Amino acid sequence: MPIRILPEPIVAQIAAGEVVERPAAVVKELIENAIDAGATTIKVAVQGDGRRSIQISDDGCGIPVNEVETAFARHATSKLATIDDLYRIETLGFRGEALASIASVSHLTMTTRHANDAAGALLHLEAGQITQQQPVGAPAGTVIAVENLFFNTPARLKFLKKETTEKRQIATVVTRYAMAYPQVRFTLEQDGRELFRTLGTGSLIDVVAAAIGLDHTKHMLEVDDPQEDIAVYGFTSAPSLSRADRTRITLFVNGRWIQDTSLTYAVVQAYHTLLMTGRYPIAVLMIQMPPAEVDVNVHPTKAEVRFRQPDKVFAAVQRAVRRAVIDQAQTPTLRRGRHDPSHSHSADWYRTERTKQMTLDMHMDDPGRHTQQYARPAEADTSARGTTDPTAIPAGPQAPAQPRTLPMLRVIGQVSASYIIAEGPAGLYLIDQHAAHERILYEQFMSAYHQQETISQYTLAAQTIQVAPHEAQLIEERLTLLSSFGFTLEPFGPNIFVIRSVPAMLADSDPLEVIAGVIDDLEHGHTPGQASIEDKIILRVCKQAAVKAGQVLNYDQMQSLIRQLERCQSPLSCPHGRPTLLHMSSDQLAREFGRI
Repeated sequence: MPIRILPEPIVAQIAAGEVVERPAAVVKELIENAIDAGATTIKVAVQGDGRRSIQISDDGCGIPVNEVETAFARHATSKLATIDDLYRIETLGFRGEALASIASVSHLTMTTRHANDAAGALLHLEAGQITQQQPVGAPAGTVIAVENLFFNTPARLKFLKKETTEKRQIATVVTRYAMAYPQVRFTLEQDGRELFRTLGTGSLIDVVAAAIGLDHTKHMLEVDDPQEDIAVYGFTSAPSLSRADRTRITLFVNGRWIQDTSLTYAVVQAYHTLLMTGRYPIAVLMIQMPPAEVDVNVHPTKAEVRFRQPDKVFAAVQRAVRRAVIDQAQTPTLRRGRHDPSHSHSADWYRTERTKQMTLDMHMDDPGRHTQQYARPAEADTSARGTTDPTAIPAGPQAPAQPRTLPMLRVIGQVSASYIIAEGPAGLYLIDQHAAHERILYEQFMSAYHQQETISQYTLAAQTIQVAPHEAQLIEERLTLLSSFGFTLEPFGPNIFVIRSVPAMLADSDPLEVIAGVIDDLEHGHTPGQASIEDKIILRVCKQAAVKAGQVLNYDQMQSLIRQLERCQSPLSCPHGRPTLLHMSSDQLAREFGRI
């Protein structure tokens, strides 16, 4: 084929493929334009997943009438004038491609009026071509409606995710920019329903509460490291709040949301030894630095940047987050209620009982202490009342009806309040109580689930949970599925749900913590080679309900747990694949002691 210059429509669509990859990208580019125009109020209204209609209105400075048509030309921008401006960019947009790219793959209508003009202008384009232009009366600002997105690029439509996924992407974009610019009022409507709103007070914590939910915000720690060259501020989660992946770490550089694996790793490293392996914090961090120290002209989407001194930025982020987390860790966690004598008495009782443990009779500097169970004063006499805890390990055999898969074992004792020592015909067994109980509960729950016999425990007092907008959509889509597992949730306002019931085995667990974990599972979805959504939720419930490492068990509880484990179909591993027990034969013991 001979070398030829591509026609302008094809060039425009190629450029649009780099900038406008999905409906959320349209929202991102138009929000950036509104912020650069000095808007104090931005409203985003979406129909469906955004392909049908996206409308963004702002009260910014607007576009002069004589520049409206030029605004849709490729590489037309008001942000740059010389090559030197490229190295000190202080605006979100600067490439001059967004409007031209969006218009080339949609039907676009723009109504705008500059603050100094008496009348505004209306412009309608189809596939980048102007089909209507006329003066109109309008308030100062700009309204852009994008309809029939990708109507002339059907191949792009095939690569879009399902509607719910695209909706969540749009919600994520809006919440990110709302956090980066708390002084701007943001509103997000999807299919006529308001999902997200900020008040534009300038308070970052108010926006964080609206974006990630009030319950999570209670566990956020303030980060404030105002260094002269690199300032880092925002919020990061306490070690008690974590997630299964890094997607909740949100970073901004000079007000621009960025994707940077190195800085994300810096945040994770700040929690070294404070979080379990495979757990990651939630963070919203703002990084302020001289524009000349960061290159934003790396990719058309402007989500990737390069730093002149990347190691210095890495150290600044890690130092700021680590300092915030360590400072919190040094704060006493015991809090007394104000003018609450009963609460104070309970705290004093707990401290007194902790010091009353009986010491071992050994001639050592630290004689150690016997393990000892504690009951709160109100729970001291439970034998008379009986127990209704569905997760309690019953005293006595009560073995399930399955055939035996392990030899009969006899409990000898407990080590570190985590492992049960048992003796069997073939030698010694060391059993991980948490992993073993997980296996037992998992097989019981799976059996009940397949027989549609899942039992719910209704909460005595209605408890509410507030979540992020995209999480609220996930829950609404899966209400029927959650109900089949015993979770009953009812919508109770924007992004708020009332928890009516939980699976019976979680009756004594914190429902907010459990549901937060379930949301994580829903958000990750199902990928080939991994457990299904249903299995993930069951695993989550069983893990939460199982006895924990460090929990002291009495003899009957340990013996009952072993009796149930003996009749599990797969007693040698927990549902996650970890071993439940270690076996040392009599011959191995004899060899260790030099008897054979």
